[in-house]
Amino acid sequence: MKNSILLVFILSQFSFFAQDYKFGKVSKAELEERFYPLDSTADAAYLYKYRRTYFEYMQDEGGFKVITDYHMRIKIYSKDGFEKATQYFEYYKPDSGNKERISSLKANTFYLENGKVKKKKISKDAIFDEKRSKYRSVKKITMPNVIEGCILEIKYSLISPYGSIDDLRFQYDIPVKKLDYKIEVPEYYTFNKRFKGYYFITPNKSEINSKITLRFKNRDRRVGALVTTGYSKETVDYKNKIEKYIANNIPALKDNEPFVSSIHNYRGGVKYELTATRFPNTAPKVFSSTWKDIVKRVYNSPNFGSELNKTSYFKDDLTKVLNGTTNDNEKIMAIFNHVKSKVKWNDYKGKYTDKGVKKAYKEGVGNVADINLMLTSMLRVANLNAKPVLVSTRANGVPLFPTLDGFNYVIAMVEFTDGSYVLLDATEKYSSPNILPVRVLNWNGRKVEKDGTSSWVKLTSSKHALEDNYLSVKISDEGLVEGVLRSIYSNLKALNYRKNKNHLKEDILREQLEEKHTIEIDEFKLLNKNKLLKTVVERIKFSSEDLVEEINGKLYIEPLLFFVNSTNPFKLEDRKFPVDFATPWKDVHRVSIQIPEGYKIEILPKNIAIRMLEDLGVFKFQTSQIGNKISTVCILQFNSAIIAPKYYAVLKGFYAKVVEKQSEKIVLVKI
Repeated sequence: MKNSILLVFILSQFSFFAQDYKFGKVSKAELEERFYPLDSTADAAYLYKYRRTYFEYMQDEGGFKVITDYHMRIKIYSKDGFEKATQYFEYYKPDSGNKERISSLKANTFYLENGKVKKKKISKDAIFDEKRSKYRSVKKITMPNVIEGCILEIKYSLISPYGSIDDLRFQYDIPVKKLDYKIEVPEYYTFNKRFKGYYFITPNKSEINSKITLRFKNRDRRVGALVTTGYSKETVDYKNKIEKYIANNIPALKDNEPFVSSIHNYRGGVKYELTATRFPNTAPKVFSSTWKDIVKRVYNSPNFGSELNKTSYFKDDLTKVLNGTTNDNEKIMAIFNHVKSKVKWNDYKGKYTDKGVKKAYKEGVGNVADINLMLTSMLRVANLNAKPVLVSTRANGVPLFPTLDGFNYVIAMVEFTDGSYVLLDATEKYSSPNILPVRVLNWNGRKVEKDGTSSWVKLTSSKHALEDNYLSVKISDEGLVEGVLRSIYSNLKALNYRKNKNHLKEDILREQLEEKHTIEIDEFKLLNKNKLLKTVVERIKFSSEDLVEEINGKLYIEPLLFFVNSTNPFKLEDRKFPVDFATPWKDVHRVSIQIPEGYKIEILPKNIAIRMLEDLGVFKFQTSQIGNKISTVCILQFNSAIIAPKYYAVLKGFYAKVVEKQSEKIVLVKI
């Protein structure tokens, strides 16, 4: 038996290493595979993920180009994996200037038909170019003949005139059976490498000798009536530094865990940052190496610093906006509201202006930098100490190391003489001072002074995102629950409520609440919908036949009724990345239940109060009888936006106690 197992293992390893990954050579065995051997839950897997990035000297095009060849083979196991049949390849394509381009794109779908391997090539009609912004486009492809069990194979090259290397990604939302990456860099370029995520591959390093052949035109020579042109060649030798990243059976890191800023930030990979170039017969060129250098470079860009100095286009309007304001806070709100109403966000992020502040103001639309640099400039003209703050959005990751790509967003800030400050983002319609949209709440930003110097500033609000519910009900003899609910949303919860629901009609809001709580709403009222400095207040009058359970003459009632957390959202045994709530938050539920006539309390849940280590979280649950009513107060509060991985087990256990306590029931018996 042992010998048989050993033989199967040896044969499987031989089969693995003998696998042919040549483009177009898909085996029948691969197509017959019904599930990924190491993860039977995978809907798809990369059977092969290849990448080679190298520098090629093109004399006619002015120097080195960076070429990256990609080859991927994707196995589809289930219908949920069909989404992999649509692929997007992003590249830099500004309206003017140097552009990247995608070339040599080939793609096939392989499938079995009557036991035979069939191939379907992608048609030109299934390849699209989509412009995402002024600077970026994507090549979109949709694979043909996609069925369960098929294999998709794609190959293309990205040619870039820029001396940069796109990030290497080791880990994805599906497993990778074989990863084979190779990076070849001429000795003239110096890159810093920053490993990210929780999957690491040690590169295999080597050097090879390479050469460039330069061709020169000599002077024309005249011999009698004949003119001849001569050419000469010169060879330049240099060293190519090579790094290979090879790995097998890389597990997926799926995006199915709650409270994650961006799962991409935690998937294994490498960032290459160009720090210097040194070409023959030229002086070395050193690029940004510290955060101060990075910010200085951004500030000196004509699409950043100089945009702050443009003021003539808004001065007349600003005079009207400030008319009647008597203090700094009134000035801030007047200017903030004016910019929000005057210029709409086009959904493009960026630390540099796109249209430019003057054109954006005139046309009434712009990107993040257009809007918030304009806001900063207006605040300054109003004699406020305003500064731009460079930010990395949550999707862009936390900028742990100095890199120009570390910032992709900018907001405005006003500092006061007492050291306090206000953060503002005029791209968000429902934001208010110091209540930023979730996309911006990513640790720290870098405030930029008027001379281009900079320092860190905290982005996360100290104010808890608050939801406060007061619920009062009475129970009829038949178990019908009738009551009123008042819900109050403050700070970030108010912003999110308005953003997600203000565009919905009242009928839709009612239907959503009825479905969520299993109730029927008789009256609905929403207050302060557009009064951004006030809390959102939702009031309903409702009834329900599903909130009380009657068994053998006893009534069983959950003290929080429909506000119970019935499942623990934290299910992993171990979590290597932090729990990110975006902001401290607090939920308060106050419930009053009138005891029906002819009943008394048999069981009342016991009170509890627990606190997490370092005061990260608090849970309080208290029930009591006051006359003929049962009063329950439940508070769940987290005092930190981020819970570090080392506290995950504690958090999971803490939440388990919350679920357990909230699931306990009040038991009423007949007198």
